[in-house]
Amino acid sequence: MSTTSKTFKLGARRVATIGILTALSLLSFILESLLPPLFLPGAKIGLSNIFTLVTLFMFGPIDALILVVVRTTLGSLIVGNLVSLIYSLSAGVISLGVAILLVQFVYPKISMISISITSAIVHNIVQVLVFCLLVNNMYMISYLPYFALIGAASGLIVGALVYLVIHKVPLSFFEKIINNEKYIVKEKV
Repeated sequence: MSTTSKTFKLGARRVATIGILTALSLLSFILESLLPPLFLPGAKIGLSNIFTLVTLFMFGPIDALILVVVRTTLGSLIVGNLVSLIYSLSAGVISLGVAILLVQFVYPKISMISISITSAIVHNIVQVLVFCLLVNNMYMISYLPYFALIGAASGLIVGALVYLVIHKVPLSFFEKIINNEKYIVKEKV
């Protein structure tokens, strides 16, 4: 399976579907921002990444990148934390880049869940490093092992949910959405 072998076509159905996935991703981001952090400041599961990975697997890297940029930008504007946009966007784009490389070159030798875990760990590491650079304080680097563990747990949860969405929703539903392209995800657990 190759996500870059598909041509990028913006049909009305595709735009509408990416819009819906982006809206769901943004909604989950906003709802999760209302919850207290997990164990450490800023730590959360990252449920909005479910929609990013579904988009990556079903539509490809360009659509997933659009979703990440729109969700992160609008999410930061809505929750009123524009400073977080800098490290959230950079971490989101870099972790998506890692996921794209894994899907392109290693998948299906490694599972969707493994891709999700790797991407979540990278996201947390990049976020901490960018935060340290922004505030010119390297003290937060001592939290990297904890954020990596939280990223692994979050990635496991998100990856399992992505797997269920992709494998439990009938393929005919996805084929209709992506204009009958034969881009079907196949994986053995």
